[in-house]
Amino acid sequence: MLRYIVRRLLWLVPVLFFISVITFALAHAVPGGPFDREKPLPKEIIANLNKHYGLDQPVWKQYVDYIGGIVTRFDFGPIYSSRSRRVNDIFADHLPVSAQLGILALLIAIGIGVPLGVLAALKQNTFWDYLSMGVATFGIAVPNIVLGPLLIVIFALTLGWFPVAGWGTPAKMIMPAFALGTGSSAIIARLTRASMLQVIREDYIRTARAKGLSERTVMIRHALKNAFIPVATILGPMFAALVTGTFIVEQIFAIPGLGKYFITSITNRDYPVVMGAILMYALFLVLSNLMVDITYAFLDPRIRYT
Repeated sequence: MLRYIVRRLLWLVPVLFFISVITFALAHAVPGGPFDREKPLPKEIIANLNKHYGLDQPVWKQYVDYIGGIVTRFDFGPIYSSRSRRVNDIFADHLPVSAQLGILALLIAIGIGVPLGVLAALKQNTFWDYLSMGVATFGIAVPNIVLGPLLIVIFALTLGWFPVAGWGTPAKMIMPAFALGTGSSAIIARLTRASMLQVIREDYIRTARAKGLSERTVMIRHALKNAFIPVATILGPMFAALVTGTFIVEQIFAIPGLGKYFITSITNRDYPVVMGAILMYALFLVLSNLMVDITYAFLDPRIRYT
C-alpha cells in the first residue's frame, strides 16, 4: 500500500505539469489581454504594464518564469487587477472558506443521500421508494440558483431561523451548505439505490441471512459496505469540485470564497489567478481520487495495491 501511495504521489508531478502547460497555452490563446478596458488605456501605459509583469516576453519564457516561481518560492504570481495582493493572498484568505463550505456540503450530501438510497432499495416499489427518489429528483431538478433564494425567503426572511447571508458562524453555514449539498445528495441517493439493489441479490447476502444474522447486521456489515464502493468513486471528483468553491452559492449568500475570483479572473484575463485556481483544483482532484482508491482497500478486502 505504501509503495502504491508513493507511486501515485510521484505521478502527481507530471499530471500537474501537463495541466499547467495546457491551461497556460489556452489562457494566452484567448483574444484580448489583462489590461484591455472598455475605455482603452494609452499604448505607453499598456507597454509599461506588460513589461512590469513580463508579458512582453515570449510565451514559453513567461511559462518558465511562472513555474519557476511556484517551484522555488511557492509563489503563484501577482494579481493584475490589484497591485497590493498576490494569488497566494487569495488562497490564504478565501480557499479555507470555500473548503469549509465544500466539506460541510459533502457531509450533508452523504448524510442525506446514503440513507435515502438505502431506504429506497430496501423498500423497492413502495411508498418509501417513491418518496426517496422523489426527494432525489427534486435535488437534481432544482438548481442552486433557485434553491438558494428559496431557502433565504423561507428560513431567513419568513421564519427568521438563520441569517440571510454571511459566513463564520454555524447559523450562517447551514443554508449555503444545504443548498450546495442537495444536488450532490440526489446523485448519491440514486447511485446508492442502484448499487444496493444489485448487492442485496448476491449469493453472499443470502448466505449471511441463512447463517441467522440479523437483517440489520446483513445490511450494514455486508450489503452497504460493498454497495458503497461505486458511491465512493464519485466522491473524489465531487469533493474536489465542492471544496474549491462554487460561484453561484457563494454569490447568493455573500460568502467570501474562491469561486468569485476564479470567474472574474477568466473575464479579466488574469492569467496567474486562472492558473492558480485550476492547479489547485487539479491537486484536490488527484489527492481525493487517491483517497478513494485507498478507501477501496478498506471496503473490499479482495482489493490489494502493490
